[in-house]
Amino acid sequence: MRLVSEQQIEQLADQLGASSSFRVAEIAVDLDPFDFARTGAPMVDRAIAFSGPSGIRVAGLGTAWRASASGTTRFSNLKSQFARHTARTGMAGKGLKAFLGFSFDSEPGEGPIWAGYDAAELFIPRITIEGANTGSTIRVVIPADEAADLTLDLLGSIRRPGWSPVVDLGDHSTESHPPVSEWAASVEQAVAEILAGQIDKVVLARSVVVHSAKPPAILHIFRELVRSYPQCYNFAWKSGDAVFMGASPELLGSVRGRQLRSNPLAGSAPRGEGSIHDDAIGNELLASDKDRREHALVVNAICENLRPLTSHLAASEQPELKKMASVQHLSTMINATLNGDIDLLDVIEAIHPTPAVGGVPTGAAIRLIAELESIDRGWYTGGVGWIDTEGDGAVALGLRCGLVRGTSTHLFAGAGIVEGSRPEAELQETRLKLEPLLRILTAT
Repeated sequence: MRLVSEQQIEQLADQLGASSSFRVAEIAVDLDPFDFARTGAPMVDRAIAFSGPSGIRVAGLGTAWRASASGTTRFSNLKSQFARHTARTGMAGKGLKAFLGFSFDSEPGEGPIWAGYDAAELFIPRITIEGANTGSTIRVVIPADEAADLTLDLLGSIRRPGWSPVVDLGDHSTESHPPVSEWAASVEQAVAEILAGQIDKVVLARSVVVHSAKPPAILHIFRELVRSYPQCYNFAWKSGDAVFMGASPELLGSVRGRQLRSNPLAGSAPRGEGSIHDDAIGNELLASDKDRREHALVVNAICENLRPLTSHLAASEQPELKKMASVQHLSTMINATLNGDIDLLDVIEAIHPTPAVGGVPTGAAIRLIAELESIDRGWYTGGVGWIDTEGDGAVALGLRCGLVRGTSTHLFAGAGIVEGSRPEAELQETRLKLEPLLRILTAT
């Protein structure tokens, strides 16, 4: 059964007309955006599915416009390209969404794992469907000097998916990169650097590669992530034959009007067995001097970098607990009013990488990460989200995530290393963070 009827496609065609300019049409529909993504993504080279704790769901297929950038000014570069495009096409102020993805480093990785994922990119899909509990809207975007037929034919070919469970994919094998003993030695070396006064905090990452007998059913897995982690920012970004997907608990930044929110997390502990045990562990985390120091480093650095961009800035005086399925974190909400023409891309350029994924001081931490880490982070500890032509948007850190390519899935996790960190405890923290996708991938 078709997801979009012939009558609805005719309505879109009437709105688009025969103009040769960049044009947009939209209609209201009663569809789940993720059903749309699940059946439509294999038909295009680029696709996105994204959800947030507010309940909004959005999916996009194909590319109507795209920009990429690298280097230390990659976000201001993207801002300029987006502004020129929206001005040239008359889309400024109309709320058209562009999706944003970027890497931890300011330059793209050199290895094959992250092929197709630039250091930073924005793209406007040809077809977007966005919805919440009140219904959905399909938006079709046709680039200038292009007929609408190709995009409307794609829309008409998308079928309503049948229900099917996430099933076991057969045999699996896993590899740790680097080997656990080597990663533990890196933690010890980082602690030695901290005790020597060279650095205050550094986040060290590791990877687990899952080799499956069959290619993972990516959008079935994504649906399971959304079901299991509704309090997270769930994302799946397809580029070519790969998909970067995850369930991030951490909001790097969201903008609505001139109001900015950021929700850094740092300091972690496992969940308990039963409410009494769980509360006891949470109270220990709140009272932990080591974790409170780590958390304060993150919050203070973000606030310091935001201050020049804002006319008002406020952070919670004391951290609270943010409880996820397998781990709980210290959490602080930061609220600010942005100055003048500052937007979300300016904010990201000012604060990324935060000490939640890099360290303190930033430059020294990045140099130590380059020295001690043997993996290519790519978009892990980068970010995924959206920004629209009115300046609103939301971006989550690329955490609790993995890159699926063929029958191999590269999962990533890291831990913040400060004075008092112990390798065995930090290793256990990474295992808890790997659990969401690892459990779904290898479930029997």
